[in-house]
Formats: sequence, structure tokens, C-alpha cells
Amino acid sequence: MILETERLILREMGQADFHDLAEILQDPKVMYAYEHDFSESDVQEWLDRQADRYRKYGFGLWAAVLKDTNEIIGQAGLTVQPYKNTEVLEIGYLLKERFWHYGYAKEAACGCREYAFQHLNRDKVYSIIKADNFASIKVAESIGMSREDEFITRYYNGDMLHFLYSVRRQPNEFSYKGR
Repeated sequence: MILETERLILREMGQADFHDLAEILQDPKVMYAYEHDFSESDVQEWLDRQADRYRKYGFGLWAAVLKDTNEIIGQAGLTVQPYKNTEVLEIGYLLKERFWHYGYAKEAACGCREYAFQHLNRDKVYSIIKADNFASIKVAESIGMSREDEFITRYYNGDMLHFLYSVRRQPNEFSYKGR
């Protein structure tokens, strides 16, 4: 276990999680912001990239598991992402569609924010959000983030407008449970 929230456990993903990850990455509704269909090999590359992140940084996108059922409902975590001429520590998440609208994204994102501040000792974390991803904008704002910038970035199908959201650590704001 990496971290725990009220209803979720976030843990590293492994090869045994391939089918759950494929359910997420191969669902066009979940992946609309990417505007790209994910093949089996794309899913494997994604999983391998997380394993590389765990080794290189000690964090990445983690399996988001319901405490009550032990079911993987998505992935959430922290990644180093390019932004203009630098890199930022980003909170990211993707949930299986049937788990949308239950507050899990906010809960996972808040847990990741706390982990970055308390375990990684970061003073600021970010989310890079496609401009038309209103649900993710709502989640970012609900965990205290505000829009800092807008920029164009290239994904699979061309240039897209994105917003950079961020939040700074506030003294004595968080309660943290993790390893």
C-alpha cells in the first residue's frame, strides 16, 4: 500500500492488473481526453511506464482499489510531466466509467496531494487538464487547485488547449496515512 483514503487504497500496479488497466485505457468514454484508441500493446507500454516510474521516482500512477471489495476502480497517482521548458509533479487519475460520480476522483486526488506534500515534501503540485475536461477541472478546484496557465500541447491527434492547475501546501492542513 502506498496510501489510504477513507474508501480507497492506492498501491503499485503490476502485471496481474493488466486486465483492469485495459478496461480503463480501452474505454473511449474514459479516454476521450486522449483522443486515441489504446491497443493491447499500448496498455502494456502504459503498465511498463508505471513500473519504470516506480523505480526511477518512487511513485507513478497507482491502482485505486476499493477497501470494501478489493476491486480496482481506476488508477491515480503522481507523475513528472513536461510543462513548457520545465517539469511539474502532476496529480493524475482515470476511473472506470461505472465508478464516476461517487467522489472517488476527488478522494484519490486529495490523497495524492497529501502524499506529495507530506511524503515527498513538495510545496506545490499540479494537474494538466484538457480545456474541455470539465469533470477534471471540477475535481482540481475541489481539492484547492486554481488555474495558473493555459497552453497548447500535442497529443496523438494534434494540438490541444490545456490548463495548468496548481495548489500550494498550507501549513498544518493535512492528515496523512501512508507508509
